[in-house]
Amino acid sequence: MNEILSNISTAFLAQSWLEVVAVVSAILYLVLVIRENIWCWFFAFVSTAIYVYLFYSVVLLSESLLNVYYLIMAVYGWWQWHTGNDHEAVIIQHWPVSRHIKILTVCALLVAPVGYGMSQLGASYAYLDAFVALLAVSATIMLAYKVFENWYYWLLVDTLSIYLFWQKSMYLTALLFVLYIVLIFVGIQNWKRLINQQTNVQ
Repeated sequence: MNEILSNISTAFLAQSWLEVVAVVSAILYLVLVIRENIWCWFFAFVSTAIYVYLFYSVVLLSESLLNVYYLIMAVYGWWQWHTGNDHEAVIIQHWPVSRHIKILTVCALLVAPVGYGMSQLGASYAYLDAFVALLAVSATIMLAYKVFENWYYWLLVDTLSIYLFWQKSMYLTALLFVLYIVLIFVGIQNWKRLINQQTNVQ
């Protein structure tokens, strides 16, 4: 038992300083999202820029490409939330169940071709990685438009990501996503409160 704990401790100490910076930035990003603060997109940009390199270095190619997309969406998210000179001009909204069924169906259909393409490039866990990336793309678009259901997509994405990152010895990142899951439930409750405030104002 002591040997196992020692091995885990050694692995954590071996994590790169880049991963530490990425993790801290990612935590700040989600905390600010929960608070509906536009600066979340700045920390998203910093974190994802680092993760583009980190995921490529461990051959999680879909995750690396996903973070290139996150970089673009961080810029777009900032602009979208800033519409009307005030990010609060974009109100929290719900999308109908039928739209979510279409989104999930498209993601499921794309897993095979995307996963196969990544496997041909030597990606690890190519199909699971592709599925996670496709869901995350959808969730990020929903977040930019303040669609409430984005939190449930992230719950699935983050749960699957923990397994992927742990398998690649990215322990700090895996623990980050455990924290993300806790913060998701905080975010759900906070956004429900914000929706009630919006309704009262209207």
